[in-house]
Amino acid sequence: MMLDRDKKNSFDDGSTELLQSTAGPSRAVPSDNPPPFPTSSLDGAPPPHDPLEPVPKYTEHALEDVYIPAGGEEPPPTFTPYKAEFFISGREIVSHDPHLNEDGEALYRFLLSQSLLLPEYLLHVRGVHTEHKTRTVFRNDPQGRSRTHHEHYTETVTDFDFYVNIGSQIVHGPTHWTVPDAEPAYRGGMVRQVESGEYAVALPDPELAQVGGKRKATKQEIKAAKERSRLREEHGLPPWIAPGPESWYSSANGTVAPPEAQVLGSSKSLREWADEYCASDKLLKEFTYTKVVYGWNIANLREAVRSAIRSVYSHNVTLEFQMSHHKICVRPDNRLSRTLSNKWLKFLLWILFIYPFIWLYKRFSRHGGGRWEVCGGAYALKTWRLEPNAVPPPPEANDGRWKQTRDGPVRLIGEREGEWFQRWEGPIRQAIIGKVQSRTPLEIVNPAAMMLDGYRPTYNQLQLML
Repeated sequence: MMLDRDKKNSFDDGSTELLQSTAGPSRAVPSDNPPPFPTSSLDGAPPPHDPLEPVPKYTEHALEDVYIPAGGEEPPPTFTPYKAEFFISGREIVSHDPHLNEDGEALYRFLLSQSLLLPEYLLHVRGVHTEHKTRTVFRNDPQGRSRTHHEHYTETVTDFDFYVNIGSQIVHGPTHWTVPDAEPAYRGGMVRQVESGEYAVALPDPELAQVGGKRKATKQEIKAAKERSRLREEHGLPPWIAPGPESWYSSANGTVAPPEAQVLGSSKSLREWADEYCASDKLLKEFTYTKVVYGWNIANLREAVRSAIRSVYSHNVTLEFQMSHHKICVRPDNRLSRTLSNKWLKFLLWILFIYPFIWLYKRFSRHGGGRWEVCGGAYALKTWRLEPNAVPPPPEANDGRWKQTRDGPVRLIGEREGEWFQRWEGPIRQAIIGKVQSRTPLEIVNPAAMMLDGYRPTYNQLQLML
C-alpha cells in the first residue's frame, strides 16, 4: 500500500507517520533487522504488534476519533483510457483482451478507467420464520381402496427481503493502494507469499524461501493477515492502516483510541505490478484489482440495524453487506483461459473429471497458473480532508467534524454511520412491518412531502407506499 510521496519508508529518521503520513508511493528502506510492519519509535509507545500473534477483537472499541489521512498512491496524471474488451461474470468484471496481457501501460490505464466506476455496496435485510403444517393426502392401498393420511411438514416463509444502497454514500475515491511487503498475498504464484529480501526472517524450512525476493507465507502469517483484513472491514479502516495492538487501549485511556496507529508501506506501485504481470509467460495467469469501501464501523452499524429490527420482529434475521462489480480480473487470451472463465463449461470439466488435471497443471507447472492479487482502489464513506487555509470552529461549536493535526486543520467529509442510521431507522422498521420484498434498493419516503406542489416521488417510493 503506497503511502509516502517521496518513495521513502513510512518511518524515516525514527519518527512515525502513524495515521498522519503523506499520501503517495513508498519504498522500503533496508535495515539490519527491520520489523514485519513499520512501528512507532515515540517515547513511551507500546511495543510493536507481532503479526504472528492472535489479533485482538475491537467490538467495544470505536475508532471514530482517529485521524486517518489520505493514503495510497498519488492520484494519477491525466490519462487516455484504454478501451478493452470485457464482460461481467457474476459480481466480477473479466477481460481477456490480449493487449492487457502484453503491455503494462495498457493494463494500468484500463484499471484506472475501471476504478472510476463506484462499486455496488448494499445492505441486504431478510427475515424468515418456519411454520409447522399438517395436510391430508389420499393414497390407494394394495387392495385399491382409498386411504386418508395426515402428513406433517415444515415450511419456511419469507416475511421481508429488501436492500438498502450504501454505495450512494461514497464521498471520496478511488485511492489506489498496493499490499505491504510483509502482508501474505498472491504475488504471481499459486500460494500466498511475502516479499523476503531485507525483511526475511529465520525459517526452519529452507524450502519456504523462493527466488525473486519472495517466500511462501507461513500458516500463522496467513491466519493473522485474514484476521487483520476482517478487522479492517468490520471497523471501517482503509487498506493501508494496520489494526493496532490491544496495548493501545491502556487503563489510562480506557476505550479511547489513540490519535496514531500503524501505517503500512509497500515497495511496488500499481504500475510496477502491472508490468510484472505482463512480463509473465504463464498460460493461466490472472491479475485482480479489488475495490474496497471503508470509513464506517460496519460491526456497530450491523448491531444497530439488528436492534432496530428486533423491536418489531422476533424471528430469524439475516443482515449482509454485499459488494458487486468490485473485482476486475484480467486473464490471458487463450482458449483454455476463456473456457475456465465460463462457469458452465468449468462445471462440465468438473463433471468429466478433467478440471482436477488442469488444477494440477496450474499449481505445479512453471508455465501453468499465477495469481496477482496485490492492489486495488479504496472508496471512503467518510474521510478526513486537509483544509490548510480554514479556521476550525471553537471547541464548543465543533460537532466532531474538525480536528487539529500536525498536518494542519482537517475536516470530516461524508455522512457518519450514526447520522445515516438515524435517517434510515424508521424506513427500515416500516419496510419490515410492511413485509417489503424487492431487489430494488429502498428509498426514504416522506409522506408530508407528497402534499407539496411540484413534489414528484420516484417509482420506488410509490411502490413502498403501496
